[in-house]
Amino acid sequence: MRRQRNVKIVATLGPASSTYEMIRALFEAGADVFRLNMSHGTHDEQKKRYDIIRKIEKDVGRPIGVLADLQGPKLRVGAFKNGSEDLVEGAAFRFDLDPKEGDATRVCLPHKEIFAALTPGSSLLVNDGKIRLKVEKCGPDFADCTVTIGGTISNRKGVNVPDVVLPLAALSEKDRGDLEFACQLGVDWLALSFVQRPEDVLEARELAKGRAAILSKIEKPAAVNAFAGILAVSDGIMVARGDLGVELPVHSVPPIQKRLVRTARAAAKPVIVATQMLESMIESPMPTRAEVSDVATAIYEGADAVMLSAESAAGSYPVEAVTTMDNVAKSVERDPIYREVIEASRKVARSTVADGIVAAAREIAEATNISAICCFSQSGTTASLVARERPSVPIIALTPIERTARRLCLTWGVHCVFSDEIIDRFKMAVVSAAKAAREYGFATERDQIVVTAGVPFNVPGTTNILRVAPCDERLIFRTDPE
Repeated sequence: MRRQRNVKIVATLGPASSTYEMIRALFEAGADVFRLNMSHGTHDEQKKRYDIIRKIEKDVGRPIGVLADLQGPKLRVGAFKNGSEDLVEGAAFRFDLDPKEGDATRVCLPHKEIFAALTPGSSLLVNDGKIRLKVEKCGPDFADCTVTIGGTISNRKGVNVPDVVLPLAALSEKDRGDLEFACQLGVDWLALSFVQRPEDVLEARELAKGRAAILSKIEKPAAVNAFAGILAVSDGIMVARGDLGVELPVHSVPPIQKRLVRTARAAAKPVIVATQMLESMIESPMPTRAEVSDVATAIYEGADAVMLSAESAAGSYPVEAVTTMDNVAKSVERDPIYREVIEASRKVARSTVADGIVAAAREIAEATNISAICCFSQSGTTASLVARERPSVPIIALTPIERTARRLCLTWGVHCVFSDEIIDRFKMAVVSAAKAAREYGFATERDQIVVTAGVPFNVPGTTNILRVAPCDERLIFRTDPE
């Protein structure tokens, strides 16, 4: 099965998408990677979904990526005596560590780390930013505030603190347990929530021990400010626009999204654009025009993947949501302006042999009659570098490592092929690439392909050779008898 687009689709699984039949339908509609949201569901439920994905993978004969999204620490107020209270603009309100039920003047905020970080003038946001308060006076166990935007505050509503870097680890005890479970399960990617600094990513990487790639969710102002350092120690990025839009002025999110996508692409690391992409399709079989434009914008920007959350996990139209995203992607990528935008945004500082090889592969492919770029990759680096170039021809990644093939399911334009052949000569690599190009419908015997690889074989990071080759094996042996 071959996708007729380059951008990848991530679909979240949940109550609406937990059976073999539904998950298979989502894959056939266009999902390339499935997200397991560790904020919801038990480990047993997640394992059942994972096992179904792997069965589908075996049945269709194509690698499928699995991403486990860790919850991160949740900051919430305590309970109110009356269940809720109305906060009026200009009123005084206190947060403290007193566990007693709250009233119209105060409530418990059971997170001493917040009080340790607050300063006068800091902002506290409640209930996804619907209620906003300004800190007037604070101490190690309290914060006296003025309500700047009022509303109804109720039991255990979430709290955001946008102005400060909180002395909280990105991994809670629950996250640590979920991380170990997900790694033992065999997921390909771990999405890390509440990232504020590079050290948060390094902590998760140490716990993962190479068993899964680390994808950092950028959802806090501190993460935006420290993005260069976070990107350097991450394997991928998610632009999580929900919390970003709460903690930052909503009009600042689009330029941040564009900047993060371009920076991640330049680093050859996959970037997902997520949150509220087709939210109306939770309850409607048709998206709004604005949502379609939002998905299209992310694709025009060159994102590696776009993601569905509740639309596929809990909505009434999960297959229709994936189908819509697939159709939008194909429509955008057929637009001549798409290629103009992608090529205009190609700004890469090339400093290695591998950089030069993949750039030459793209230029040759686009200047001549080439059907596909085929790359052999142990770690996935070569395929990621080719994808960074955003070539106008398909990319076929061949690897003997199952884990690498699955991780590459998140990377723009890469068609992953698991090859169990032991390749020790470049001629046999060319033969295998030609066979894969024909088998998956990318080329015929009359076509040519570009092949990139590293010699010696089976050594990560040694991309150093490029060849234009025919797809007819007889011609390959005739021109290269070695």
